[in-house]
This record gives sequence, structure tokens and C-alpha cells, in this order.
Amino acid sequence: MVVTCENVPLHLHVQQHLTLLGTLSMSTRDAVGNCSGTTCQCRCCYPAAASCAALPPLVPTHTHYLQDHTAGARWLGWLLDRSRNHPPGTLCHSYLSQTPYKTPHAPRILHSQNTSSISPFPFLRAPHIFFLWYLLLTTMAARVSLVLSVLLACSAALAAANFNQEFDITWGDGRGKIRDNGQLLTLTLDRTSGSGFQSKHEYLFGKIDMQLKLVPGNSAGTVTAYYLSSQGNTHDEIDFEFLGNVTGEPYTLHTNVFTQGQGQREQQFRLWFDPTKDFHTYSILWNPKHVIFMVDDLPIRDFRNLESKGIAFPKNQPMRLYSSLWNADDWATQGGRVKTDWSHAPFSASYRNFRADACVAVAGGKTRCGATVGTEGSAGAAAGDWYNQELDLTLQQRMRWVQRKYMIYNYCTDPKRYAQGLPAECSMQQ
Repeated sequence: MVVTCENVPLHLHVQQHLTLLGTLSMSTRDAVGNCSGTTCQCRCCYPAAASCAALPPLVPTHTHYLQDHTAGARWLGWLLDRSRNHPPGTLCHSYLSQTPYKTPHAPRILHSQNTSSISPFPFLRAPHIFFLWYLLLTTMAARVSLVLSVLLACSAALAAANFNQEFDITWGDGRGKIRDNGQLLTLTLDRTSGSGFQSKHEYLFGKIDMQLKLVPGNSAGTVTAYYLSSQGNTHDEIDFEFLGNVTGEPYTLHTNVFTQGQGQREQQFRLWFDPTKDFHTYSILWNPKHVIFMVDDLPIRDFRNLESKGIAFPKNQPMRLYSSLWNADDWATQGGRVKTDWSHAPFSASYRNFRADACVAVAGGKTRCGATVGTEGSAGAAAGDWYNQELDLTLQQRMRWVQRKYMIYNYCTDPKRYAQGLPAECSMQQ
């Protein structure tokens, strides 16, 4: 059956739809009314400003079908009508909560004149018993699935690396501290000094994850840097830098890629959440074909290997992971116009849940790959799926969506900076 909302057809598979209804935080609901037989007419309940056009793979919209094989549209309308008190859902939101777009307000399920007269005790109608049990079981299954996903996430968190085993605090005179038996690390900045740490290992390719919670409040002038880097004048480097701001203004996420000592490949973003309220995961996926920057598993940038076109790519120099919290008020906030307010010091950033599924550099130019150390030899021999990973079409669409919505600077669209023309990769990158 087809549900029509002001000339906008919405086709939803009943099992998938009810699964979404069953998971409290992720629901895409329709207003169903005036149902009879196999046709429903309704008023559109989607906010006018909301659109899923940019993200077709993420939610069940017009690509799925609503099929009622047992009890007819009136029963589905009754169920949806009675579901109006579910907590507000989000539109254009994947099951894994990887898409940051939120609706301006929750969609409402409208009361239907034709469905309101249906008895709230449908089990008295024998032909519909199995159908209603089916609906109940699918909803319960969705809730169980959500609980299991939470448990799996907790198990993954327990498997995070110990900071005592993986990192050394390298500067700051005690301002960097490892806490909670190695499960938490904090860096502090005051007027005298900042602080920093580095990994004990060097990596040649890997999937690096770290959860950070940034300096809250007035963080203007401060920079929290989190990056991979080799050493020397021709070093390679892959940068996340978080540029602080005055209270109430958003952080700027600054990314850069250096190859053989050459950088100036900056892309900057506004984050779609407050990075000071909770921990968020910032990831670097680095393999022989790509350097992919991710925020909460959502790709925001892909620097591809274009060596065949004469563009250098970081693939030969092992890199350590570094992080630091330091004062950069000569440039960090509004081009240096806003200085650090030391009355708010000390400033502090927190780290947890570090994971590196990577190839670790060892003696003799060899590597050991994988979460469990594999055979010494060529990189990738024991590496995980990340070693050959690329962005599929869905992830490419998500990345482009983030770039359209949240990118505030791109070196490839700044011709005034390059008198001799934009860098060659700008015409080739995604």
C-alpha cells in the first residue's frame, strides 16, 4: 500500500518501520489517517525545512514499500496513531547515529478519525491475532537489538588500550597525567606551560581511534593537537587540531596533511555538536591508498594517493601519535584577534579509549600488523580490513554532505593564496 503525504509518496517496509518505532531514539514516523482497504491518506508530518534528498541511503524513505499482508491499513494506522507518545525521533539519521542532521522539531503522528474508533483491545478480533503478535515481536526484537548494541559498545570500550602501556608524557612538568589505572589521560595548560604526550610505537599505516573531550568554556587561544608525524625536514604528518573559541562560539576543527615536509593542505570544519560536553571519537584511517579523517565514524576528508599523477603521499615514513595542549593565541582564534584569557586557566582536555589496529614499525624496516601481532614482513600481511579500505558510495555521500554543511575553509578553493595556481591535487581529489 502507498501512504501519500501532500503529494509526497512515502513507501516504508512494515518490519523496518516498526523496528525504527521500537528503538526509542531513532524513528521516522508517518502521519496515517483516513485509512480504508489498502489506501491511506495523510497530512505530511515532516518539518518543511527537513530534506533527505542529500542522503538517500540513510533512512527508509521512498525506496522502501509499506506492505500489509494480514490486517489491512486500518490496523497499521491505529498502531501508528497510538505511537504518538514515543520520544522525539530524528530525521535523516542512520541506525548507527552517524549522520549529524537533527530535525527542528519531532514529527508528530496525527490522530485519525477513521482509526480512532478501533478498539484498543484488538486481540478480541481473532483474524488479527497473529498480525499483532508479529508487530509486538518485531518491536521487542528492535529493543533487544538496541540493548545488544549498547553491550557490544561497552565491551569494545573495555578492550581499549592502556595509556600507561602505549604512551609517554613527554613535556609539561606534571601537567599531563594518566589516571584511572591507565584508562584516562588528561593534559593541562596554564600561563607557565602546556603539556603533551606521544606513543611508544611508530606506525606505518593503521586505523587510529581516540576519544577526546575538549577544553570547555572560554577556550580562546588554546589549541588541542592530535596527530601522526615522522621526524626531520622531510617529515610526513596527518593533523587534527582543535582551535578554541570564546564561550558560546564553536570550536574549529583544523585538518592538514604533510608529505615530505610540505603541508599547506588545510581544511577546516565546524563540529555539529559541542565537543566539550562529552567524549567523541576522532579517527585516522591511513593505508597505502588513502588518508581518511573521521569524526564519530563519519568521514570528513579523504586525501587520496595520487602518486601516479606526481602528488606525494605519506607511505614510507613510520609515524608516532602525538597530542598536546598549548597556547597559540597569536593565530588560533579569529586569526589571533582574540587572546587567551588566563583568568579561566588551567585549561584541560581529556582522552580515553585509544585503539590502534596498525602496522607497528620494528627493527630492520619491518612491520608487525594487526590487533594481535602478526608475522614480521610486508605491511598488510596480517593487517585488518582497514589496510585496503576505501569509502563506498554511501560514505562518500556522507562525507560530501558534511563538507557542504560544515566545511568553512578549503585550500583548494582559495585561489588568492596561490598566485601560480591551485595545487595539482585540487583538481583530482574527491
